[in-house]
Amino acid sequence: MRAVIQRVSKCNLTADGTPKSMIKHGLVVLLGIEDADNDEDIDWLSGKIAKLRIFDDADGVMNLSVQEVNGEIMVVSQFTLHASTKKGNRPSYQRAAKPEKAQEMYNKFVQKLQSEMQTEIATGKFQSHMLVDLINDGPVTIIIDTKNKE
Repeated sequence: MRAVIQRVSKCNLTADGTPKSMIKHGLVVLLGIEDADNDEDIDWLSGKIAKLRIFDDADGVMNLSVQEVNGEIMVVSQFTLHASTKKGNRPSYQRAAKPEKAQEMYNKFVQKLQSEMQTEIATGKFQSHMLVDLINDGPVTIIIDTKNKE
């Protein structure tokens, strides 16, 4: 699994032309799922995101998690995070999981993250055209890949 995590002051998501989700202060997680992903990836990544200390404390130091600041989270499926641009100029998405597996893993990830956070997680609409309107706070953007745990 590959995630692009953005600290936001707000985010609105429209799916197929219809407003779908909105969060205020928190995180937007763009989530790419590949064929090799499994439940261990879900457990590790959801725990990492819930505890990731990228919010400022009283001293202005990024030392607090989204849980500690009572922030919200929105998870948006994005298969293009597994694009390969090695050959030519047209990206290949061969590493991305097929839609059936990706949707199952996405749903499991959202459920696990809800369990970690003990609150509802906002989502996009799987396999839909979405418009994600967000204000990146900082800007703070973190990329995490469960196959390359740096």
